[in-house]
Amino acid sequence: MKKLTVLFVCALVCFSLKTQTFSVSGKIISEKTLQPVPFAKVVLRNTNYFTTADKKGNYVIKNIPSGQYIILASADGYSERAKEITIEDKDLIVNIALGSGLHEIDPVVIKAKKDTTFGIGRLKDIEGTAIYAGKKSEVILMKDITANTATNNARQIYSKIAGLNIWENDGAGIQLGIGGRGLNPNRVSNFNTRQNGYDISADALGYPESYYSPPTEAIERIEIVRGAASLQYGTQFGGLVNFKLKEAEGDKKLQFISRQTIGSWGFYNTFNSVAGNYKKVSYYTFYQHKSGNGWRPNSQFNVNTAYASIGYKANSKLSINFQYTFMNYLAHQPGGLTDKMFDQDPRQSSRSRNWFKVNWNLAALIADYKINDKLKLNTRFFGLVASRSALGVLTYINRADPLTARDLWIDNYRNLGNETRMLYSYNLMKKKSALVVGFRYYRGVTHRTQGVGNDGSAGHHSDFTYTNPDDIEESKYVFPNTNWSVFAENIINLNSKLSIIPGVRLESIRTRADGYYNITNKDLAGNIIYSKKSIENRDNKRTFVIGGLGISYKKNAKMQAYANFSQNYRAINFNDMRVVNPNLQVDPNLKDEKGYSTDIGMRGSMADVLTYDISCFMIRYDNRIGTILKTDTTNFNIYRLRTNVSQSRNIGVESFVELDVWKLIKKAKAKMKIAVFSNFAYIDARYLHSKEAAYENKKVELAPNIIFKSGLTFKKKKFSATWQIAYTSSQYTDASNAVLTTNAINGLIPSYYVSDISAEYNINKYFNVYGTINNITNNLYFTRRADSYPGPGIIPSDGRGFFLTLQVKL
Repeated sequence: MKKLTVLFVCALVCFSLKTQTFSVSGKIISEKTLQPVPFAKVVLRNTNYFTTADKKGNYVIKNIPSGQYIILASADGYSERAKEITIEDKDLIVNIALGSGLHEIDPVVIKAKKDTTFGIGRLKDIEGTAIYAGKKSEVILMKDITANTATNNARQIYSKIAGLNIWENDGAGIQLGIGGRGLNPNRVSNFNTRQNGYDISADALGYPESYYSPPTEAIERIEIVRGAASLQYGTQFGGLVNFKLKEAEGDKKLQFISRQTIGSWGFYNTFNSVAGNYKKVSYYTFYQHKSGNGWRPNSQFNVNTAYASIGYKANSKLSINFQYTFMNYLAHQPGGLTDKMFDQDPRQSSRSRNWFKVNWNLAALIADYKINDKLKLNTRFFGLVASRSALGVLTYINRADPLTARDLWIDNYRNLGNETRMLYSYNLMKKKSALVVGFRYYRGVTHRTQGVGNDGSAGHHSDFTYTNPDDIEESKYVFPNTNWSVFAENIINLNSKLSIIPGVRLESIRTRADGYYNITNKDLAGNIIYSKKSIENRDNKRTFVIGGLGISYKKNAKMQAYANFSQNYRAINFNDMRVVNPNLQVDPNLKDEKGYSTDIGMRGSMADVLTYDISCFMIRYDNRIGTILKTDTTNFNIYRLRTNVSQSRNIGVESFVELDVWKLIKKAKAKMKIAVFSNFAYIDARYLHSKEAAYENKKVELAPNIIFKSGLTFKKKKFSATWQIAYTSSQYTDASNAVLTTNAINGLIPSYYVSDISAEYNINKYFNVYGTINNITNNLYFTRRADSYPGPGIIPSDGRGFFLTLQVKL
């Protein structure tokens, strides 16, 4: 790999030296007075080319390769102005007149943006106080995709993101489950998951599962950065998922949007938002209620989510924003199925007493300060007060519900943190470069208890209280942990085309566990034959450094090559320390995971009709944590053991290609658009150098070889529609690659395909109608086998469903 990287760098350097570059120069004047505007900022949008005009309004940007660009000029007290320019074979002179007021932009720029996107883009090299150059990044632009947003349908929303394995836990999209490149999709736990740049998971370090996912109707865009995000966003192998929520539009003082959705199985969703700007204050708030009966019996749900954001722009340098999110839901869970039950009737349920409840309170205070033209500061304070409760029967699904007291798990989360970043722009070798440095402090405390709840009779169906709260029977723990880190990443432009991006992160992690657990063995009749209470205190401290290097080569504005290498680290979490579950046990000698990830790829567009991003990747683990099958020596039941199986290696190819067919045929901009896309990933993930021969060269669990999605998008005037099909090949659920087990918690997940269609019609500027048919062919399939809630066993996906939405915008 090192030889390949060296050859890649040498080839890029040699090629870049042969390419001719040009300059753009001109004058910035006032539209009203025709006088020069001193010290105006001039940038080429989505590039690293920028400058500041002199006191007479003159500017020059040098060493620009040929291509099409948008040049943007701005100054305090003036509106922004943008123009499209084309650099072919000579230097350009572009004069720009700035008007008074704020937030103006030439209409041609807005039109061009709408004409060139079908809902997918990528992050700029520098966004705010973060550097994304040389990384595999994608951006889902929600306003430009046609999908079922009321149900948060992940396979539609993420259809153009290559390599994502998607778990379908419920048809309402209450919990998101995505994993990339052969990593576990469970509640997005292998990604660093954020909202507007701050953490939203239960505990970003000790329990990185996300029980809360923002309503898709409130999201402006979803930003995804692969494993190289570890240097700026923390130690994880998957990368970053950041949900950027909507804000007030333009200069409107008040805007109201209401969306009402009805659908199959009693589904109802209402989403209502209010936003606006008044002088220096901006605000955005929404409330969503979602309820339904579900595709299977015992699947009712009731979800409420609210959000408020208020921003204050003190002056041209300082802005402050406060945000608060509230979410709660109650879900009836039908339990899992065995393979035989699924074959007989995937809609059946053998559990009627399982319930799940979540309460989420998330707050953040964000400040941006522009110290000067070269130095910007961003600081984010965030905190979480939340809980989740699981009530039900965790006995093997191949046995009847015993109708006795239920098992009750309750977690309470109390987290707080701060992340502060500073971006410094500077000249190096007469080229513009940038350095980001940052600091993060995080403290999380989780209280976890597991004991006996009531049996659900006498009207106590979803009563989440212990029958013996003073002496919790199974386990009671406090998991306090602290984490601090400092990091730096630098984009160094060697010339107008080639950049290198080194980065480093110093991490200090302390995870603790203080509590007790009981080991209880029962015979087949449910009688206790062995019981032991164990007191446990753990304190694990580690400090380490990880580093990485990225490379970016831009042949022109429409073609870019990138490569990166980044070290990764993943600490064991609370579930890895202690869990009381008859279907799952944990190796007490479990160790942290270490390794690295690397990418090499090329992305861009051709003739404004073809967009592509093609890359190869590798993820290498040491001490890979996985699950193997064991049999207990008392009842001879099969269970999963979570342990360090061995080293592992995930390699693969990811590709995304989208073709604007209509523009290709017409060879000109047209009012009608027909586009087809293909999203393909091949993944080979295997265990290596295992101490046990049974796992050597076996496939890593939850890593299908092929993930393929394709679709067709049609847009004409007020109507748009998207049809798509998704295929995922078979995958195993444990390191032994078991095909079938009696309790269904392990075994093969067969290959499956599913197809959807969504449409939108814009009646007028006030009313829109949306319609979706999910799973058009009514395929019967499943995406996961659960070892606990919402199982245990096979969790079937929904059959064919119909949904209709009416939107009012005032």
